[in-house]
Amino acid sequence: MPAQVHVKAMKKGRIVRSIALIVASAYALAAAAPPANFLRKIAERETENAHARDNYTYRQSVTIQEFNVQGAVVGEYREVRDVTFSPTRGRYEQVVEAPHSTLTHVRLTAEDYNDIRNIEPFLLTSDKVSLYEGRYQGEQTIDGIPCFVEYVRPRQILAGQRFFEGTLWVRQSDFGVIRSEGQAVPQIDTLKEQNLTPHFTTMRREIDGKWLFPVETYSDDTLFFRDFPQRLRTVIRYMNYKKFGAESTVTFGLEPPK
Repeated sequence: MPAQVHVKAMKKGRIVRSIALIVASAYALAAAAPPANFLRKIAERETENAHARDNYTYRQSVTIQEFNVQGAVVGEYREVRDVTFSPTRGRYEQVVEAPHSTLTHVRLTAEDYNDIRNIEPFLLTSDKVSLYEGRYQGEQTIDGIPCFVEYVRPRQILAGQRFFEGTLWVRQSDFGVIRSEGQAVPQIDTLKEQNLTPHFTTMRREIDGKWLFPVETYSDDTLFFRDFPQRLRTVIRYMNYKKFGAESTVTFGLEPPK
């Protein structure tokens, strides 16, 4: 082939390849674009999950361990509660294993207990979605399930309120959240007080073939306090989900209402 023709062919080939790359990039961007009203769609599905979960009984166990610099467990907090219903259909927590703590370097605060109950099994329901903003992160497959990935954070920190900040893995088939990873915010770090929170992962599983409920929260993180770094491991398990027969009135307490 003459050189001149060869050069023209090469130039033409590069142009064709460039066009192909541009087209391929456009398709890739289109495929990675989030669905319209993505957070709203997540919130609708989450609201269904939350309402269904309010009509299930389950057992929740909490174990928090603290480690020394050699990696040995030197303190532990443990409790087990049944989240159930009274004869009058009020929702309450029944103590199965009373809280017992040998923690020496950290103590649990009201914020920590609130995080255990509400933030670590976080559900982005319709009544909360206006408080959050999202950033689409693309797509990923988790345990063979195609997911959208969305990073969420509070629009603003409101006094006295706790929020979730982190990533949600959202099942593409129905916008159900199958995994969340992040931490409770705000971190409280003032001259008078340090109340730091660990990074955690919460996994969900299908219950009764339809609902996606939390089954385990796991955290193994080092909190960097001013005086010392402290490694903590937290395992929260949500077990024995059972459907309650009637619609419930959700009023939390430690003992059944009289």
